Amino acid sequence: MILSVSEAGVVLVIAPHPDDEVLGAGGTIARLAAAGREVHVCIATRGRTDRFGPDQVATVSTEAEAAHRRLGVARTHWLDHPAAELDTEPHGALNASLGALLSDLAPQTLLVPHLGDIHRDHQLVFLSALVAARPTRDVYPANIFAYETLSETNWNAPYLTPPFVPNVFVDISETLETKLEAFALFESQVRPSPHERSIEALRALATLRGATIHRRAAEGFVAIRQCC
Repeated sequence: MILSVSEAGVVLVIAPHPDDEVLGAGGTIARLAAAGREVHVCIATRGRTDRFGPDQVATVSTEAEAAHRRLGVARTHWLDHPAAELDTEPHGALNASLGALLSDLAPQTLLVPHLGDIHRDHQLVFLSALVAARPTRDVYPANIFAYETLSETNWNAPYLTPPFVPNVFVDISETLETKLEAFALFESQVRPSPHERSIEALRALATLRGATIHRRAAEGFVAIRQCC
C-alpha cells in the first residue's frame, strides 16, 4: 500500500532523538511539506550537558533546526526528557507530555519509531505515543505509522523482538536528495560509509524500499492504525 499524501492532514513525527526523524521519514516529511501539509516534529529527549557536554548538546540542537528548515517542518517541539535515560523516569511523565502535545496539535497522522528498535528510548517513545493517541476522545490521530531508523531498527533480534516488515510505502523519488541534504546538516552524526549512519547507506535503503513498489526511492512504514 502507498500512503496517500493528500489525506495525511496535520502530521506529527515523533522522534526519540534528533536525527531519528530524518533517518526514518525525512523524504516523507519533505514530500508532505512540499504538498502543503502541516508537518510538526517532536523530539522527545535532549542530551543532558553533564553527560554529553554543553557544546555537543548545543551543536545537535542547531543541526536539528537547520535540517528541519531544509525539510519544510512547520515547527519543532522539544520535550526535554533525558536522552538515553528515559527508563530512569516515570513512564507517566512521557505519556503526559506527549498527550499534551497531541491535544494541542490534534494531528491526523502520527509517524513514530518502531517498537522493535534496539534502543530503549525508541521502545518507550513508541509505547507512550500509542498511549497518547488512544481513541478515547472526540479528536485523536486517525493514522499511525512506524518508521525504521538505520542503526536501531535493523539491530533487533530475529524471532525475539518485533521485526520491521513494512506494509505502507511513500514514494520519495522527488525528495530523496532533500532528505540526504537534511541528514548531511547533522554533521556531528554523519559517519563515513560503510557505517549505517552514512549518506550512502541512507540512499541504499531508499533504493531498496523503492524497488519494492517499482519506484526509484521510497520510505517504508508499518501501519499501526488506519481510519478513513
